[in-house]
Parts: sequence; C-alpha cells; structure tokens
Amino acid sequence: MLLYGRNPVLEALRAGLVQELLVARGIEDAFLQELKSFEVRIRFAPRQDLDQQAGTSDHQGVLAEVEDLKWSSLDDILDRAEAKGEELLIVLLDGITDPRNFGAIIRSAEVLGAHGVVVEERRSSPLNATVAKAAAGATSFLPVAQTKNLPRLIEQLKADNVWVYGAAGEAARPMSQLDYNRPLALVIGAEGEGMRRLVREKCDELVSIPVRGQIQSLNASVAAGILIQHAIGSRK
Repeated sequence: MLLYGRNPVLEALRAGLVQELLVARGIEDAFLQELKSFEVRIRFAPRQDLDQQAGTSDHQGVLAEVEDLKWSSLDDILDRAEAKGEELLIVLLDGITDPRNFGAIIRSAEVLGAHGVVVEERRSSPLNATVAKAAAGATSFLPVAQTKNLPRLIEQLKADNVWVYGAAGEAARPMSQLDYNRPLALVIGAEGEGMRRLVREKCDELVSIPVRGQIQSLNASVAAGILIQHAIGSRK
C-alpha cells in the first residue's frame, strides 16, 4: 500500500513499517534529513509522478511503500486495556463510510486514550491509505477491528459487563449525567442518519452533547472526540 502525507509517513517510519520512500525532487533539506535518519531506501521523482501514483496532489512530497493495513481483533483491544491497567473504552462505529471521518475518529481515539475502534464489516469505509492519512499515523498504534454484526457484538460486550452508550442528538440525557467509571463502549452513528434502530435499542443509554449554536448536529468525528475526552476526563 502507498501511504502519503508527512505525519502518516513519519509515524509509519517510527513504527518500522516502511519498506521504501518515494520523495519529490526539490523537497526541503530539513525534512529530507529527517527521512534519511530512518535508514530506509529513498527514491526521488518529479512531483507529478507522486501525484499520479498517489492519485492526489495532497501527498506533501512523500510516499511510503508499506504493507497493507491489517485489521486487529476485539481481543487485541481488550488486551490493550488490560495491559494499561485501565477500564475499557472502545469506540463502535455504525455506518461511518467516509474514509476521512473514519481516519479522524481513529486519530482522536488514539490521541485521547481509547483502547480501540470497531466497525461493522458491511457498513464501513475500507482501511486504506486515505484513512491512514486522516488518522495521521494513529493506525500504526491503535487496534482497529471489524465485526460481522454490530448489534450482536454489543450484546456480547454487555454480557461481559461492558456498558454501551450511544450518541444521539435527541437523547434526553446529556453526557454530563452518565457514569464513565466502568468498562464502556461508545457508539457513533452515520452522518445524518445516526445509529440504526436495532443498534440504538441495544444501547444501555443514549447520550447527547449539549449544543449552543443554531446548527444542532456535529460532524461524527468531532462528536466522537468530544465524547471520548469527556469519558476519559470523567474517570477517577
């Protein structure tokens, strides 16, 4: 897979995932020296060649050849929480099909301290280079898993004493009224549509984010970041 963008490429280099770099001729020397410090093979090419290979001009002068991103498992996420000695915080995505939103949620989840992200196999963006760029390298560190059936996974988590809170703009209870000192899964629904009815019905609680402006809804990735931060910050 070709990964592009400076932050994603640097994070992949730090994680030891890069096999080869393709760098635009004329790139500034300070960034080039940083790339050379990782001691991977570097090839130089005109910027137009990078545009063609990446399928976009938004590559910031560097492409990295890496292995295809691989899905993790739910056990990887549970193990991450256990290894850190923390109450589980997992993010479940219901119908997030835009790769930039998907990547932004992964980035927020990793930066803010969630233990992993899970999507439903048929109702999600693929795990591709666009996701990796939007995640700014977080895909190298945070487990991202698939499930065949999200409602069934929610039932499984609840059977294992994980509480499930679903984000819903019309929910009566604001996020400040819920208890976050417990193993927890946060469900984020699709842009515009929100969670499916069956997913909504499986949640223990529906939670809203208070808004003060004229627009009454938030981008899914922004909502995810706010809820993750509130959950982590509310834990004792």
